Amino acid sequence: MDTNLDRAANLIDYLKTVDSPTLANAIETLNLQRRDAGFTPLQIRCLFPELGRLCGYAVTAQVETVTGMYPTEESTFLELFKAVENSPKPAVVAFQEIGGHADYAAHCGEVMATAFTRLGAVGLVSDAGVRDVPEVRGLRFHYFARGTVVSHASFRIVRVGVPIQILGVEIKPGDLLHGDENGLLRIPAAALAGIQPAVDNVRARERRLMDFIRSPEFSVEKLKGRFIE
Repeated sequence: MDTNLDRAANLIDYLKTVDSPTLANAIETLNLQRRDAGFTPLQIRCLFPELGRLCGYAVTAQVETVTGMYPTEESTFLELFKAVENSPKPAVVAFQEIGGHADYAAHCGEVMATAFTRLGAVGLVSDAGVRDVPEVRGLRFHYFARGTVVSHASFRIVRVGVPIQILGVEIKPGDLLHGDENGLLRIPAAALAGIQPAVDNVRARERRLMDFIRSPEFSVEKLKGRFIE
């Protein structure tokens, strides 16, 4: 019998067969949002492209790393871990730095990544830095971040389960995130019903166009009417 869990697993499996640019093009054709919305800018890097595609449901938190204005409390870390445990799977942890020194902020390392992995998360998205790169790569835990920073400084969890923004991209708890070496995007919930035929249409169009460009008949004059449909 097909269950909600089966359908969710099938959706994730399918989305992982699609590269992020093709998925972005398919979402564009559904006219659900502006074409400049829903994806991270070039500052967010896929640190482990060899792991393949990331796809999962966002568990969000606002964090603050450097100022030390308030003490670090265990309770908010436990709240975050519980949110990951309770999230649909696979989960993707998404952190927004709300302090004033994001260039010094390391948001995750081996200990956090190991705990997240045990709780069903497959990666982390951060608008700041991460660390323990070899160890976390060994866990096969995805990192999407601006870069690396050696110290966690006074890292604390401020709020869990709230809407955040990653360099202008709004992410809400439960949003479906997809990323690969090309970047990261948010898949609108309204796109899910039509995403597979939209992907099929994008692939078919690009295949027709590429077949023509590679063919002996190709010329700029004959490209007219084909390049933009």
